[in-house]
Amino acid sequence: QEGSLCAQHCLNNLLQGEYFSPVELSSIAQQLDEEERMRMAEGGVSSEEYRTFLQQQPSVNMDDSGFFSIQVISNALKVWGLELILFNSPEYQRLGIDPINEKSFICNYKEHWFTVRKLGKQWFNLNSLLMGPELISDTYLALFLAQLQQEGYSIFVVKGDLPDCEADQLLQMIRVQQMQRPKLIGEEAVQSRDQRLSRGDVDQAIEVNHPFDGTGMLDEDEENFQRALALSRQEIDMEDEEADLRRAIQLSMQGSRRSELSGSLPQNVPQSSHSSQTESLSSEELRRRRQAYFEKQQQQLQQQNQTPNLQDKAALSSSTPESGPGGDMSEEDMLQAAMNMSLESVRNHLNSEEEK
Repeated sequence: QEGSLCAQHCLNNLLQGEYFSPVELSSIAQQLDEEERMRMAEGGVSSEEYRTFLQQQPSVNMDDSGFFSIQVISNALKVWGLELILFNSPEYQRLGIDPINEKSFICNYKEHWFTVRKLGKQWFNLNSLLMGPELISDTYLALFLAQLQQEGYSIFVVKGDLPDCEADQLLQMIRVQQMQRPKLIGEEAVQSRDQRLSRGDVDQAIEVNHPFDGTGMLDEDEENFQRALALSRQEIDMEDEEADLRRAIQLSMQGSRRSELSGSLPQNVPQSSHSSQTESLSSEELRRRRQAYFEKQQQQLQQQNQTPNLQDKAALSSSTPESGPGGDMSEEDMLQAAMNMSLESVRNHLNSEEEK
């Protein structure tokens, strides 16, 4: 394929030789334009149709890109005694044409032309946009033509005897096999360019995410980094679990203290307002109430154990903190006593649950 001279390539591929040049096809196009101008002038050079015709582009049969019309191709083939018949036209139907029994087809879509020809006993797609001929099996030929029609191609059957060619004579004796379909012109270049761009993007991403320090230890550094990251996550998880456990124990002890302290308050004080009233009490008043609560607990224990043995006395003395001067208990002693009593109540509760 050279430029947009697909019509020239189409004819030369059909005839299997350099029979037409762009200059020769341009001469045929100019001759057709002159014949058409003369026919339009028969209606009068001053007519509206003639003036409109002259205002059109310089030629309707060719353009500067190298495109040539079907009229140019048809006139060029007449030199060789060849005729074009539109596929599935009334004349095509009248002649009862069977594609498999023909010799060649010319296909056109917009401004592109290419040839499908039988060489020897096999069909080939001689599209000039391909890197080489494409083999078409006899069973695939009808499907291939039908597919072209669905894509909008105009298909013409070439009727007449084509000139002899070396390829036809050679393929009469042997059959060819094609393992891979030929690529389109430029397709391989586009694929290689895309692969280069893809590799470049990957290399750039690796360089950004893992800069190479020149030591040749990129894989080892990455492995060490992943291992350190995993250990760090495990330590964070363990710290979180320990913090949750400590928080649960603290909340449990606070709940036990509040439940015990609530019993020392007067019965006429609502439990719902206990928190707000406790906050308003002074530290001295709170200390006196705690001391009164512990004294009351000691009296109850003494009444229940009128004759305690030595072991009970030792246990009672160990569980009851010593009072300071004047019978007062320090804040630390009262807190320790509250913790001991809370633990004792928990043990009693567990024992009662086990007995049940």
